[in-house]
Amino acid sequence: MINRIKSFFRDPKGAGAGSSAGVTGRGKIDELHLAAAALLVEAACHDMHFDESERTKIESLVQARFGLGAEEAATLIEAAEREVDGAVQLLRFTRAIKDRFSHEERVEMIEMLWEVVYADGVLHDYEANLMRRIGGLVYVTDQERGAARKRVLARLKTAG
Repeated sequence: MINRIKSFFRDPKGAGAGSSAGVTGRGKIDELHLAAAALLVEAACHDMHFDESERTKIESLVQARFGLGAEEAATLIEAAEREVDGAVQLLRFTRAIKDRFSHEERVEMIEMLWEVVYADGVLHDYEANLMRRIGGLVYVTDQERGAARKRVLARLKTAG
């Protein structure tokens, strides 16, 4: 499966070259995985420090959420980093999430984002602002976003 992802990035005539990553069961590239990973990377980078704890958290989240192996997750995150570096706005990523995730999955995505934001132990103002913007763009209410944040903080408190 990892070879299909790598060949996709080498073959610009693939399904949407450079706009997708993550492999579905039928071997097709899924841009939804890339959109989700890009938002996670954006959350990690928003405080100007993308450290190893954040990278490890993203790897863990995409492996669990999308059923990817370690190499596939690393490839997806690398692709997401390239997409975030070249992106001017978040709308492309949030639209994919809004349009293709159920409401419960969007709330889960917000929870994943909170996990990344808190991976370094600190919530920066820029990150809080990003979470408000993404929540609005994926149609997750402030109450749901706040509840997701509380669940993440409770898990962090019991884990550490």
